[in-house]
Amino acid sequence: MALFRFGQSDKQVTPTPSVAGDPAADTPAAGKPGFFDRLRSGLAKTTQVLNTDVRDLFKQEGRHVDADFLGELRRALVRTDMGPSAAEAIVKDVGERLRARVVDPQVVVDSIRRTLLERLAGTADGLAKASAGPTVILVTGVNGSGKTTSIAKLAQRFTREGKRVLLGAGDTFRAAAVEQLAMWAGRLGAEIVRGDSGADPASVAHRAVARALEEQVDICIIDTAGRLQTQSNLMQELAKIRRVISKQIPDAPHEVLLVIDATAGQNALSQAEGFKEAAGCTGIVLAKLDGSARGGVIVPVVERFGLPVKFVGLGEAADDLEAFDPDAFVAALLEGTFTT
Repeated sequence: MALFRFGQSDKQVTPTPSVAGDPAADTPAAGKPGFFDRLRSGLAKTTQVLNTDVRDLFKQEGRHVDADFLGELRRALVRTDMGPSAAEAIVKDVGERLRARVVDPQVVVDSIRRTLLERLAGTADGLAKASAGPTVILVTGVNGSGKTTSIAKLAQRFTREGKRVLLGAGDTFRAAAVEQLAMWAGRLGAEIVRGDSGADPASVAHRAVARALEEQVDICIIDTAGRLQTQSNLMQELAKIRRVISKQIPDAPHEVLLVIDATAGQNALSQAEGFKEAAGCTGIVLAKLDGSARGGVIVPVVERFGLPVKFVGLGEAADDLEAFDPDAFVAALLEGTFTT
């Protein structure tokens, strides 16, 4: 079965009503800031760390680029969690271009921009979808990563595009997660398949896909229990869920999204490693970017695992989920750097 892509250019239809009454559900449409402004706002804490730490390197007028300067620059870059590899590449570039010369702030900014763009090149990728029948999206992540809220935001996004959505409440170990998902389904006009507390999550996934096929819905999003990447039995359960789904629809799941909490910083690397192998992850949703000073973690995750960042969470509103754009990300991260 051929795969197509859901892109930013998907036709938009009349939005669904605002899902009021939940702090993650307010959806102000009129007068809402544009994507770049929202991204810049979401990256404000990361940008502040970058600006403050790196700008301090230039306070000494006439300072030369030497080993001490390059060491301080390296430490400042690493604090944004962009990872040692990207930081080292920037330091090397600055050292080669300016060694023994007076520091030029713009050279440093240009090096940061070029290095980040090189590492994020080609990562912008729309969601895969089935050429016919329901598209199945499996969503995974550790406890507290923002997984359930991200599913709700995805469902909101699809319903606003005029697609019929069915949710599978596969987190059968947390009654609160099932209830939260059911609440969202009701507010968004989506169907939901749920199981008894403690039921086999694979059976819920099986029933969800069967219902999606029967009802001919467009999108089937299946939640999974939050788990640590070190819990081998639960990671094996993810593999079982995938097998159950693929027996019903051979090419499914069409996407396996790993939700990562941006505030987790470098811990996101170990999260991605375990889940990529067990669940066959195809992309990342970086949640809580607006509350993190570690937004640079996108870089080492993409670089190390080759997983594209599909979406970023930029707030608590239901439509605060944006398709990831590397150019906009880097531009927002460096907005106002070294300016007064």
